[in-house]
Amino acid sequence: MATFTEKIRKQFPILHRTVNDNPLVYFDNAATTQKPERVLERLRNYYAQENSNIHRGAHYLSHKATEAYEKARGTFQSFINARHHHEIIFTRGATEAINLVAHSFCKKFLSAGDEILISAMEHHSNIVPWQIACNDHKATLKVIPINEQGELAPNAYEQMLGEKTKLVAITHVSNALGTINPVKEIIAAAHKKNIPVLIDGAQAAPHIPVNVQDLDCDFYCFSGHKMYGPMGAGVLYGKEEWLNQMPPYQSGGEMIKEVRFEETFFNELPYKFEAGTPNVADVLGMEEAVRFIRDTGPDAIARHEDDLLQYATDKLKKTEKVRLIGTATNKTSVLSFLFEDIHPYDAGTLLDKMGIAVRTGHHCAQPVMDFFQIPGTIRVSFAAYNTHEEIDALANALTRVRKMFE
Repeated sequence: MATFTEKIRKQFPILHRTVNDNPLVYFDNAATTQKPERVLERLRNYYAQENSNIHRGAHYLSHKATEAYEKARGTFQSFINARHHHEIIFTRGATEAINLVAHSFCKKFLSAGDEILISAMEHHSNIVPWQIACNDHKATLKVIPINEQGELAPNAYEQMLGEKTKLVAITHVSNALGTINPVKEIIAAAHKKNIPVLIDGAQAAPHIPVNVQDLDCDFYCFSGHKMYGPMGAGVLYGKEEWLNQMPPYQSGGEMIKEVRFEETFFNELPYKFEAGTPNVADVLGMEEAVRFIRDTGPDAIARHEDDLLQYATDKLKKTEKVRLIGTATNKTSVLSFLFEDIHPYDAGTLLDKMGIAVRTGHHCAQPVMDFFQIPGTIRVSFAAYNTHEEIDALANALTRVRKMFE
């Protein structure tokens, strides 16, 4: 009988190729995951059988494409347990989703002297948009500190919440450290002071079940390409009460109800935030990726990846002169480390020669690297198709790298 990973790996064509005459070991899943055959087939079928612009056409293909696109919206509503269908906004990814909120929410609700609160472990995509918004509105960006384990500093968060705080924006799972933040408690504390919360779920949605009603977050965003789907598509969830009050992010076709030279009336949700021709094919591919996750089992994926993380952590602790970066008690899918005397880029290049794909550098989280006073890390990140044998191959390769520098 095929094992859990054997059944999964059969579905991913790219996993069966070689790199530099070695079997591919792909450990760069936090940057982007590989795609199962069913996602690739869904993209092909759309362009071969359904290709049409949506919503405005009276012909058969437009009707079929529109029907599929709106059905996908319902799939994502169910996937994260949103209350309403129209609370799902399709974007180009988590980055655009955060920028949408940073522009539209702040245009309506942020004033001079106000504050936005983020954490020290954020991806640049959840830092720079808020810096720009604060500069534009003469507001202040405040940062929740982290500790040496890569966790939010105890008690600091609630002490920083105040009357001037207009929004909290924080990652669910750190892309550089793997830390799982206690977002439900973070949201509850903010809501006691009527402060809305945005959660960057780009690294969480592929790895742990997400229930936005249970979390009670005001905004949640993620990207399709980090969860076995295509690049160029993502989701912003927003509570209806906020989305209705926020002005459009972009303007043009579809986001309007009526246009006159004297005045334009905007469309209803979700279309108010979906200007122009949408990326229909990749949204449908992203939907198929969600079906893959559901069919595989989100809980089974989470258990498997937690097992991989523990197995790899134990292996690296036995590797000479390796320093682990990010040792939070509650973490998932990401293992960052570096050799004490080998630059991460040099080590990553040598690993690639052995067919092992890792990510090196600051991982779009430069403040994290500055905190640890390091140039960057080697990041190994796991997905449902990774195996213990691949981790063994990594450990052996790291030993070989170590010997090259002796």
